[in-house]
Amino acid sequence: MLLVDDILLSPVRGITWVFKQIHQLAEEELEGEADRIRDSLTELYMMLETGEISEEEFERRETELLDKLDALNEEDDILGNSDDEDQEVEEESPRETAKPVSK
Repeated sequence: MLLVDDILLSPVRGITWVFKQIHQLAEEELEGEADRIRDSLTELYMMLETGEISEEEFERRETELLDKLDALNEEDDILGNSDDEDQEVEEESPRETAKPVSK
C-alpha cells in the first residue's frame, strides 16, 4: 500500500519541490536587491561626506533608494517573510536613523 501511495503522490511532491525552489530563488533575488540598495546608500553617504555631491542631490537620491528599499520590504511582507531579522531592520529604519553630515 505504501508503494502505491508513493507512486500516486510523486507528481504532487515533484511540483511542490519545484515551487519551493522557485520561491527560494525569488527570496534570494529580493535579498540581493536589498543588499545592493544598502550598498548604494553607503556609497551615497560617502559621496556626501567627501563633497562629491550636494545635499540636494544627496536627499533626492537617498529618497529614491529608500523608496525602493521600502517597496522591497513591502513585497517581502506580502510574501509572508516576516522573520525576526526583518522586524529588527524595520524598527531601525534608515529614514529614522540616517542624518546627513554637514560640512
